[in-house]
Amino acid sequence: MTVLLRLVLVLFVGLSALAPATFARDPVEVRSPGGIVAWFVRDPSLPILAIEFAWRGGSAADPDGKGGLAAMTADLLTSGAGDLDLQAFARELEDRSISLSFSAGADTLQGGLRLLSREAARGADLLALALTRPRFDAREVERVRAQILQGLARDETTPETLARRAFARAAFGEHPYARPARGTPDSVRGLTVEDMRAHLARRYARDNLVVAAVGDVTPEELGRLLDRAFGALPARAAPVDLARVQPPAAGRTIVIRRPAPQTFALFGHQGVARDDPDFFAAQLVNYVLGGGGFNSRLMARVREREGLTYGIGTGLGVLDRAEVIQGSFSSVNDRIARAMDIVREEWAAMGARGLTSAELQGAKDYLNGSFPLQFDRSDRIARLLVNARLDGRGLDWFAERQRRIDAVTLEQANALARRLFDPAKLTVVLAGEPQGIAAGE
Repeated sequence: MTVLLRLVLVLFVGLSALAPATFARDPVEVRSPGGIVAWFVRDPSLPILAIEFAWRGGSAADPDGKGGLAAMTADLLTSGAGDLDLQAFARELEDRSISLSFSAGADTLQGGLRLLSREAARGADLLALALTRPRFDAREVERVRAQILQGLARDETTPETLARRAFARAAFGEHPYARPARGTPDSVRGLTVEDMRAHLARRYARDNLVVAAVGDVTPEELGRLLDRAFGALPARAAPVDLARVQPPAAGRTIVIRRPAPQTFALFGHQGVARDDPDFFAAQLVNYVLGGGGFNSRLMARVREREGLTYGIGTGLGVLDRAEVIQGSFSSVNDRIARAMDIVREEWAAMGARGLTSAELQGAKDYLNGSFPLQFDRSDRIARLLVNARLDGRGLDWFAERQRRIDAVTLEQANALARRLFDPAKLTVVLAGEPQGIAAGE
């Protein structure tokens, strides 16, 4: 890529942050000639196009004994395709200022294509090549396998990763959500190119594809690009057969002993489903307890008042077939017990007394005010649209979201708090050398 083209692209990316956020509230539905549906926001202010896409069925759908298959396959999709080996494929992307990426989550396989509008046709062709004719050259397969194995080895020495794995096992038991998304050393060593090609055929299909686009093309042009990029995929994906699962009703404490000056703490229990009528009340209550940074109760007590941590936070974790409310922080080993006592106290107080009207209004102001800040780039807007579609929302979702947040009353929020927060149900995982806490308490 020429120096001039690099400078032009940097300028475009910088200017895209200045694009008005409000246009993301008015997506339209585009249907390609081949029947592929996308949500689309046209933005002719800059000659850029971002297409985000996802397929239902991620790492949790990996076959038994094939853990890490979705993740490894996604890592390899841009390592050469068709007649283009790794270097040639990468050079084609680089010379045309095209960004193409894939990744695997627990419930979905995701990807993104970002480029100048004039390169849209070539970008769609390269995306189609990656999806339908990946090379899986032996050298690249072994390179990626080695990288994954190195990462898994590092994970064994990282307290945070060890804690998250232990929490998943405690919360989800034998369910696939408890398995490491990138697999185990044994499963990764056993993955074959045949496994990857079978995975592509099972998961990457047109009927479970979700697409959104933002940028400087017409709806008609986008429709043709969709068929060009995705039209050759199989018509139907294999069904994803995962049962619902929820954390146990009684909490427990798990201690993972590792030499470290600080202990990483992870805590949580059953949360609120995305389609629960109280989901927005849960978001507001969570903001007050631990999701609001320095505005949250936990940060005020654990950090500001007692100086036990640099930071503590909570969040709603929502999967397709499970949900948790979870928090984490780190503290020096001889003060972690005191910090966890405060967490339990605040957890119990929220369940018993709820929040105040001032706290509720502050939470509403933040959630409504901060949301448009996510509209600073076309690819982020496209990703929000994809996520809304995955969640089963409608085209009016961005406006509807604010209405539903504003509609939550103090009575509803506190009723949700009483239903949700119970310190006796907290599963707590501590990784490090905590003093004053024993496993099983």
